[in-house]
Amino acid sequence: MSQDSVAADPVNQNEQYRNVSMWWDTLPDNLVGNPRAPLTDIVDADIAIVGGGYTGLWTAYYLSQADPSLRIVVLEAEVAGFGASGRNGGWVSAYFPTSLATVAKSSNRDSAIALQHMFFDTVKEVGQVAAAEGIDCHYRRGGTISLARTPVQLTRAQASIDDNRAWGFGPEHYQLLSADETRERLGATDILGATYSPHCAAIHPARLARGLAQTVERAGVTIYEHTRVTSLDPGVVRTDHGVVRARKIVRATEAWSSQLPGHERAIIPVYSLMVATEPLPQSFWDSAGLRQGETFGDQRHLIIYGQRTLDDRLAFGGRGAPYHYGSEIKPEFDRHQPVFDGLWDVLRELFPSLAPYRITHKWGGPLGIPRDWYPSVGFDPVTGIGWGGGYVGDGVASANLAGHTLADLLVGAKTSRTALPWVNHKSPEWEPEPLRWLGVNAGLRTMTIADAEEARTGRSSKLASLLAPLLGGH
Repeated sequence: MSQDSVAADPVNQNEQYRNVSMWWDTLPDNLVGNPRAPLTDIVDADIAIVGGGYTGLWTAYYLSQADPSLRIVVLEAEVAGFGASGRNGGWVSAYFPTSLATVAKSSNRDSAIALQHMFFDTVKEVGQVAAAEGIDCHYRRGGTISLARTPVQLTRAQASIDDNRAWGFGPEHYQLLSADETRERLGATDILGATYSPHCAAIHPARLARGLAQTVERAGVTIYEHTRVTSLDPGVVRTDHGVVRARKIVRATEAWSSQLPGHERAIIPVYSLMVATEPLPQSFWDSAGLRQGETFGDQRHLIIYGQRTLDDRLAFGGRGAPYHYGSEIKPEFDRHQPVFDGLWDVLRELFPSLAPYRITHKWGGPLGIPRDWYPSVGFDPVTGIGWGGGYVGDGVASANLAGHTLADLLVGAKTSRTALPWVNHKSPEWEPEPLRWLGVNAGLRTMTIADAEEARTGRSSKLASLLAPLLGGH
């Protein structure tokens, strides 16, 4: 949805955002709310935050906690929670997309392990803050299951457990489940086993984003919606209708960073799409399980992810939508019928008893991927500009930790967070077009082919590793 597509009637404006995702469509009216005013003048602030998603809102939250006297302004091109924060799979996951070996190579072993432990703690932090602030985001820390449904996938699952053991993470962090143990949690087809980690929670992501926006406003933060930033430079942020002069600035734009002048090759927007079923009867859940709010996926190369929502839907997503030339982002890219059809096919393969039921929602949106698949957070005291992002689709917990860390950096506090190895990490730029378009889409296609090859041959595919240097660092 573009800014131009919003109706002129301010009272009903935000209602039109309900079509962004199933999460937006199921928001209570008090969280949809009326639109916030746009910026229309020159404003002075201590800190200007560009982006009204999780990273920007968590940064504002922790800053307001650290120093209530700060004048904090958040600038959002659409409405708070419009982007990935209101569309994602609802996983508060401790997963970090860069391997610990890569993190250790750029720092050291102890720092890599400390980063992972901080992510474990962050999963709980999100739930604790939501509870303390009265944000009913349906938080359920049931852990996450990654199914192994072929012998190749089971071998891959065992290898991941072995790798985690080598880093000192025991069964309290990661377990290999037998087929029977897996079926006690999730009743899918063809189960041979699974990995399980308790370090994940399921949430209603739009409830968290919208509730967090209201929370920071109560703390004195000003949010300007429908305010598109056209440029940011040291000390000044220019928008389509006004200017913010600020001592410090935070870029918290994730996939939309590619649309900012000077950042076109810093992050690429790659689309992830989702479907959701109608609320399913107890007879389905008696066999399907997920009783503790577990999230689930499997060991295939092309990522899938799902959860049982609090109103008993299956919300299910995956990659596979094409990358668009020049890092273009358009509303029509949020919907790609072949991917929706593929997601529904996979769901019915996992749960054949879904056949009589309906898909009620289809949606998608871009996520941000840096060239080395290494998320980062940082602050340059010389320019006064900070940033956080590049979460590769696992941004719910990452954005919380990034926001907390940015707050520390902006107020000059030295903490265990500011010592983590992702702080001030600089990813290389993506290749220029058309190399970027050719490489990313070839990589996405390769993952699909690799999964099909493994299903057909029963052997691990070598294709999946061919484009790994182009697609990421893990």
